[in-house]
Amino acid sequence: MYLNKAFLYGNLTRDPELKALPGGTQVVSFGLATNRTFKDKNGAKQEQTEYHNIVAFGRPAEVMAQYLKKGKPVFIEGRIQTRSWDDKATGEKKYRTEIVADNFQFGPQAPGTGSGFTPSAPSASSASGAQKDESPSLDTINYPEEDINPEDIPF
Repeated sequence: MYLNKAFLYGNLTRDPELKALPGGTQVVSFGLATNRTFKDKNGAKQEQTEYHNIVAFGRPAEVMAQYLKKGKPVFIEGRIQTRSWDDKATGEKKYRTEIVADNFQFGPQAPGTGSGFTPSAPSASSASGAQKDESPSLDTINYPEEDINPEDIPF
């Protein structure tokens, strides 16, 4: 069995660019920067940034193009793919390695950014920016006081 899976969490390096393929399928592309912090052999803290090319197709591409902007955090789940083509100007063979996104999640929004979009509430009414937090906290959940009898379970 083979596995080609990539998980990335980082910030967009440029605004998403939405295009349509000849068959009508939407495709979006953008850059993503991820950081890695480590200590070198002298014990000094170092930070290394990696840049990734991201592409997505179909409905996810449309949503990404609509809501993602340069600098925003996003979690990407996808696969690694390398494309090649012949450069008509130089005659050289060119290569591009990219992550083809299958799933994604918006990163946390900074308070007061005014984006108006929260991925946990996909309804159109939440896009207005006036959203109430209706999820109960652990303190307000009412658990039953009686014990569950295993004989009451129907399977």
